[in-house]
Amino acid sequence: QVQLVESGGGLVQAGGSLRLSCAASGRTFSACAVGWFRQAPGKEREFVAAISWSGGSTVHADSVKGRFTISRDNVENTVHLQMNSLKPEDTAVYYCAASLPRTPVVLTDTAQYPYWGQGTQVTVSS
Repeated sequence: QVQLVESGGGLVQAGGSLRLSCAASGRTFSACAVGWFRQAPGKEREFVAAISWSGGSTVHADSVKGRFTISRDNVENTVHLQMNSLKPEDTAVYYCAASLPRTPVVLTDTAQYPYWGQGTQVTVSS
């Protein structure tokens, strides 16, 4: 099965940038849709961005559109989330998740993702 590990989180000032990475093990990872979700303390998990297994489609939440960009590198078996112009409201634990391979999914739906990483903390100071 697919195993995911997030990295790249940290503490940055408002307006700064971070690049999150999701490293995967599993030969079918390139055929999985991948999503990024975040959860702040005391709040529900929120969709951030996703990319289709074919790599042909991406979706970004309105709250991050124009600031965050999701991409994937199948050679490295990784998915990245480039985060620019960070705001204090972006502070959360960020999780990557993968769908079943070669399966059409609604990219924004958490129920479409059976595989989840452990999360990486992003803290944006004002």
